[in-house]
Amino acid sequence: MENNLFIEMYGEYLRDESRQTGTAKSITFPKIESEIIESVKENAEKNIQITTQGARTGLAASAVPFDGHIINLSKMNNVVGARYDEENDRLFLKVQPGVLLAEVRKYLLNKSFITTDWDEESKEALNHIEKNQWFYSTDPTEISASIGGMAACNASGAKSFRYGSTRDHIESLRIILSDGDVLKLKRGQTFAKDGKFELVTESGRVIVGELPKYNMPNVKKNTSGYFNRPSMDMIDLFIGSDGTLGIISELEIELNKTQDACWGVTIFMPDEDKALDLVRALRGEKIFDDVVPMRLKPSAIEFFSHNALNMLRNQQRTNPAFSSIQEIKDNYHTAVYIEIEEDSNDEIWAGVEELGTIIEKLGGDEDATWVANNSVSLEKLHSFRHACPECVNMQIDIVKKIDERITKLGTDMSVPDDKLKQVMRMYNDDIEKNGLHAVIFGHIGNNHLHVNIIPRNMEEYEIGKRLYLTWAEKIAAMGGAVSAEHGVGKLKVPFLEKMYSKEELNEMRKLKKIFDPMQLFNRGAVFSYDTEEGK
Repeated sequence: MENNLFIEMYGEYLRDESRQTGTAKSITFPKIESEIIESVKENAEKNIQITTQGARTGLAASAVPFDGHIINLSKMNNVVGARYDEENDRLFLKVQPGVLLAEVRKYLLNKSFITTDWDEESKEALNHIEKNQWFYSTDPTEISASIGGMAACNASGAKSFRYGSTRDHIESLRIILSDGDVLKLKRGQTFAKDGKFELVTESGRVIVGELPKYNMPNVKKNTSGYFNRPSMDMIDLFIGSDGTLGIISELEIELNKTQDACWGVTIFMPDEDKALDLVRALRGEKIFDDVVPMRLKPSAIEFFSHNALNMLRNQQRTNPAFSSIQEIKDNYHTAVYIEIEEDSNDEIWAGVEELGTIIEKLGGDEDATWVANNSVSLEKLHSFRHACPECVNMQIDIVKKIDERITKLGTDMSVPDDKLKQVMRMYNDDIEKNGLHAVIFGHIGNNHLHVNIIPRNMEEYEIGKRLYLTWAEKIAAMGGAVSAEHGVGKLKVPFLEKMYSKEELNEMRKLKKIFDPMQLFNRGAVFSYDTEEGK
């Protein structure tokens, strides 16, 4: 297809939410696994590189093609089965990769599955599902993300503080390799031993290899390069691999049971340091000798900097779209939002009373706290939480009208618990020293914050880009991760080069070549494509 015609017909598939744009020559939209296999084989015979796409909601440009062919999985959007483990009271859904998170939530809320093609075991499992009794706990901000895409970057989100990331809820995968062969992996069945592994495809081909020697950072959230442990469950290698090792054609995901009570609490603290101490207390750390560690176990702990609150205040006063958010008073300096789920309101209330004591000892004011204990008021607090990224995107869109080269600059890095205050000082000092405008918010329970620099011109944009590389290097030195939940994709390749040595990155390349010898899948993601390496 002529390039101009392709762009006219399929231009939207050349970009994702990273605001980056690529190129491609062809695209297919498979509906079943065999169509993926057919497309992979056809392109492999011609040595044409392949980029896999889900819903294109990623922020690291993983779905942006660097030439070649696109396999877009958005039409593989069915829940194809279910399984109930009666002995352990566990429930699983079997889904195609293009199913959206929003759809999974809707199906579970209303028990509205289309079961025409389900087998008898799957239909029987439905007897153990009541409306709104189970939920899928991975909680990224973008609910239009696809389940396959979430697996590809090991997405997490706010509730990862309690429930973990996508990896923690994947029970099995079907993966199409670069020769069209199929690899089926079920958690708990195939492990590496002393850094070596052996996998058998459905055709009977045996794949043997050796895992890299590098150590991953000791942080709770990390999607920086390939998951790697000497005795790892081999399913974990493919989760978070950014579509570079194979194409996920089916997933089995585990659900969690909903609890009867869910509250949201937004606490406004007098300064940032006190807010960070509150976070430490919420994580169960002892911060006062005369107060026992908190028993409260939040599902989410979120942070909003002083500049983030100022940004929201300004929008409240000038933009009717943000009028539904509760009034953010001028004396509210820094905010911490938590969400708590328990079996009863009484259990939560006991924890909230404990929380009040800590707030007062830190110089806060219980009256400057928003509490939501029903679905209507909770939705208002969710609107407050989601308003920050929306405001940032709006401001970037305004700046782009002045200079279209400017894109969003947002970090996705995490550090160990004992480095939280150090990394916040680094962010604040560097932002002030360079005269930049920035807001900070995110999943502070896991020391994972999104620093969003909002450049006012191209000079500030370039300063911000250089600063992010500096931060990546410093965070790696702290034992942190340069990508916590968005994946590396193509956008953060320079960051990963600050975290791992050239030798360690070459170990990743060698691992990729075991599964994708011609390096056809998602070329340019995770590490740069070296033409010599590709030969």
